[in-house]
Amino acid sequence: MNHIPKLLISLGVILIVAGVLWQIGGRFISLGRLPGDILIQRGNSTFYFPIMTSIIVSIVLSLIFYLFGRLR
Repeated sequence: MNHIPKLLISLGVILIVAGVLWQIGGRFISLGRLPGDILIQRGNSTFYFPIMTSIIVSIVLSLIFYLFGRLR
C-alpha cells in the first residue's frame, strides 16, 4: 500500500522534468522533423510517420529504465 503514492509522485516528477526538457530542448533539437521520418503529401492529405523520432525516444527511455533498474 505504501508503494503506490511513491510511484505516483515519481511518475509526476518524471513527467514534469520531461515536459520542461521538451519545451527547452524543442528550440535546439526539433524532434519530429528528423531525417528518416516519413512525410507523404498528396493533394489535401498528409501522412506523417516519425520513425527516427520513435527510435531515438525508445533508446532514451530504455536507458532511463535501465538506470532506474540498476539503482533499485
